[in-house]
Amino acid sequence: MSTSRRDFLRTTAVVGGALAAGAAIPRHARAALLDGTAPAAKPLRILILGGTGQTGPFQVEYAVKRGHHVTVFNRGRRQTELPKEVVHLKGDRNTKELDELKGKDWDVVIDNPTTLPHWVRDAGEILKDHTKHYVFISTISVYADNSKPGMDETTKLEQYAGGDPTAVTMEQFRANVGELYGKLKAASEAEAEKWFPGKTTVIRPGLIVGPRDESGRYTYWPVRISEGGEVMAPGKPSDPVQLIDGRDLAEWTIRMAESRKLGTYNATGPRAPMTVSQMLEETKKGVGGDARFTWVDQDFLQEQKVAGWMDMPVWVPQMPDNLGFSAVSIKRALKAGLTFRPLAETARDTLAWYNAQPEDRKAQLRGRFTREREKEVLAAWHAKQG
Repeated sequence: MSTSRRDFLRTTAVVGGALAAGAAIPRHARAALLDGTAPAAKPLRILILGGTGQTGPFQVEYAVKRGHHVTVFNRGRRQTELPKEVVHLKGDRNTKELDELKGKDWDVVIDNPTTLPHWVRDAGEILKDHTKHYVFISTISVYADNSKPGMDETTKLEQYAGGDPTAVTMEQFRANVGELYGKLKAASEAEAEKWFPGKTTVIRPGLIVGPRDESGRYTYWPVRISEGGEVMAPGKPSDPVQLIDGRDLAEWTIRMAESRKLGTYNATGPRAPMTVSQMLEETKKGVGGDARFTWVDQDFLQEQKVAGWMDMPVWVPQMPDNLGFSAVSIKRALKAGLTFRPLAETARDTLAWYNAQPEDRKAQLRGRFTREREKEVLAAWHAKQG
């Protein structure tokens, strides 16, 4: 039985006994009992930098249900999506508008949106003596060598060689995202350790999927599979893939804050290795329909200028320099309690979220590979097969 389930059963017994005795129950405990979220053993004062992106709202919601006191700091553009219990601080890290962070104390700070190392430095100058724990959300893209399956947290990191990484601006980053993303995240990790020594947790997610994913990096598959018919599947059925539902990542991050686990953790999934074939079948299980998969090998896709990851989301062509990209070790995170909901559930919920969006956004959310282009490539593939 998992720790979280043991906690829930224990809480159920305690709250049930209190109800029978007519005792008062804290509001957060009542809410937790009703939806199955066990309240934390001790409420924390949590500051979430960001809180309105893909995973932030899930962190906030889960933390509130666990009974924590949550404050978010961001530009104030999407605050109405957050629970009413949340305290809002307004500012902009890119323009160094950080005054609302001053003079306040927190048990833990969770840094979600950092792109630039100077964001960590600037926040660190203010918060270093005002928090007991700093959680930095990084990425597995920090690794310098993706050629070997089983990369763990000790694998060599990318290095920024352009001088002082804290001097990089958002304009410079946007002009060269592909080259700078992993390097600047690695430099940001170093800044985190510099400003919060002995109290830093670094979480390195892989591909984050599920509801609220604005990138279409997985959404394409639930949408396309639900439409049915012949669906083009990339590469070999046995090619590895890794992903994590944003809700699983968010909830685990809060539990890591509660237990104050320090160090660095790769955070992707699922628990056991998954192939692209398993991913597609589980997605179909979640969304239903009569989709049938036609496998098209990666050499032909390359000839047709169909790109892995971008046109065919989640999947990465198996080349010598990236054999480890979708086979990252998560042993340390599993030991620290990372759990996963079934991918079929993620697929179902992703499709429901997609269907609830305005029509003018759906084309963006479903990815860039159109049905028309899929038909062209499949026709060429069948012609080649004779």
